[in-house]
Formats: sequence, C-alpha cells, structure tokens
Amino acid sequence: MSLTIQEVAENLEGEVVEQKTLSIINLINEGGLGGQIIIGLLVVLLIVALYIYFERLLAIKQGAKVDDNFMDQIKDHVTSGNIEAANLLCVQDKSPVSALIAKGISRIGKPLEDIHTAIENAGRLEIYKLEKNVSVLATISGVAPMIGFLGTVIGMIISIFEIANSGGNIDIKTLAGGLYTAMTTTVAGLVVGIVAYMAYNHLVVKTDKIIYKMEANSLEFFDLLNEPA
Repeated sequence: MSLTIQEVAENLEGEVVEQKTLSIINLINEGGLGGQIIIGLLVVLLIVALYIYFERLLAIKQGAKVDDNFMDQIKDHVTSGNIEAANLLCVQDKSPVSALIAKGISRIGKPLEDIHTAIENAGRLEIYKLEKNVSVLATISGVAPMIGFLGTVIGMIISIFEIANSGGNIDIKTLAGGLYTAMTTTVAGLVVGIVAYMAYNHLVVKTDKIIYKMEANSLEFFDLLNEPA
C-alpha cells in the first residue's frame, strides 16, 4: 500500500514538472514564424503610436501656453496705435493664438472681411500643425486589430492543416503552434489598437481646447477692431 502511494506521488511530481509556465515570451516563441512576424509588426506599430502621442502631446502643451494678460496687452498696444509693439508681443509668445492675432494685426486698416479671411486661413494652418500625424494614430487603432485577426486566421489555417495531415489522430501538441498564433496575435492586435485609440482621443481633446482658445481670442480681437475710435 505504501509503495502504491509513493508511485502516485512520483507521477504527480512528474506531471507538475512537465507543466509549462504561461509567459509572453513563451507564447510568442510557440506561435511560430508567422505569429512572430505579426507580433513584430504590431510592436513596430505600438512604438510608432507612442512616439507620435508623446511628440504631439509636448507640442500641444507648448501651444497651449498663452499668457493670461496677452489679449489685454494687445488691446493696449492696438488702442494706443503701437502696432509694432503688438507684433513684437505676438512674435515673443509663439503660440497658435498669437499667430492668429499677428495675422490680424498685419491686416489692420483693411476691410474687416479681409481681416476675417486672413485669420481663418491662419487658423487652418495652425490647426494643421497641431494635428500633424495624429491621423496616423487613428489608422493604427483600426489597423492593429485587423492585423491581429489576420494572425488568428493564419493560426487557424495552420491548425486545420495539422489536423488534415495527422491522419485522424488529433494531438493537442500538434495544434498548439496554430492555436498560440491565433490567440497571441489577436490579443496583441487588440492591445495596440486600444492604446492607439486612447492616445488619439486624448490628443483630439487637447487640440479642441486650443482651437477653442484660438476662436475665443479671435472674436475678442474682432471686438477690439469694432470698438468706436
């Protein structure tokens, strides 16, 4: 009876030793060449998405820095007829808001419609600068899950191929490679897509705040021009 218990204990110990630990590196290695290529592509997309996000975030934060007294100083200079000082203030500020005001100041003396058109054109240019490469994040957020699903299809094809060549004797180890490819690429694609989507939306919200400031300060500048002399 004691011998039987010892054998059972040895068998259980052997089974525990044979169990595989679940790790990202093991999953990638077990996924085969096709899965590794797709995972590598998704890693590249993730790096690109993170680079664009942090680069744009710094640029947007820099563009959002506007002195609270900026428009008050512009009003004082324009009202006193010191246009050169107003231009110098805009150049020193170096923000999208100051770029719009500088464009309007350069058109002072012309019809209001011409000033409005000039500021609108300058606004489009500044918005384009703020949104530079942000659309790439939207593309990555949509493409990454599709690439992951492509890996899923490839993994299922590999599994079906192995089943067809097994002669009816289905071995889970034979199917493991295809299943690893199917699962790991799907998860990786979804993770990259979610990260890119969140980064894109965060940048859009930040950009919208600057656009609101640009519109508010432009209206304030037009009110200044419309004030009676």
